[in-house]
Amino acid sequence: MRSSVIKRKTGETDIELQLCLDGSGKSAIDSGCGFLDHMLTLFAKHSGFDLSVRCKGDTQVDYHHTAEDIGISLGKAFFEALGDKKGIVRYGDTTLPMDETLIRSAVDISGRDYLAFALDIPAEKVGDFDTELCEEFWLAFVREAKITLHVTQLAGKNAHHIIEGVFKSVARTLGKAAAIDEKRKDEIPSTKGVL
Repeated sequence: MRSSVIKRKTGETDIELQLCLDGSGKSAIDSGCGFLDHMLTLFAKHSGFDLSVRCKGDTQVDYHHTAEDIGISLGKAFFEALGDKKGIVRYGDTTLPMDETLIRSAVDISGRDYLAFALDIPAEKVGDFDTELCEEFWLAFVREAKITLHVTQLAGKNAHHIIEGVFKSVARTLGKAAAIDEKRKDEIPSTKGVL
């Protein structure tokens, strides 16, 4: 089983996160932020990864450190769980409709961190969650996972649907890219022989 457990404790957050890439989409999420809990539950379901997150953060200030540090922890867990990346598909993409919203994501599990994030979120908050934290979460994830991720909003004006579409689309894309290619399960998917 390709899995990882990350424990991260700072002056701002205390996180324990477990990720299994060969799961069935089960989740147990307690981030201290209801909206982020919902997004991470969707992430597990649509990726097919099993995910457990427990976070105690300085939410009396805001959700910035919680979102960023969970992104860091999830990225580290993803990187560790992939191991040497032998047999993975490596690339994935998804175009996902969420009512009037349309989100496209593409990933390369390349060993190089890069995020292209082209969204126009029309509100500063969804409930008490700052919408700018969506990008902060994925930037933290990408840096630690060492992947290239492109996310583009093709349509939509509802902030909740845009962010939900991002989490679902990226989850499905990561699920595809991290899957084992049965034809090449003993190969690293690179002419370099390493990712």
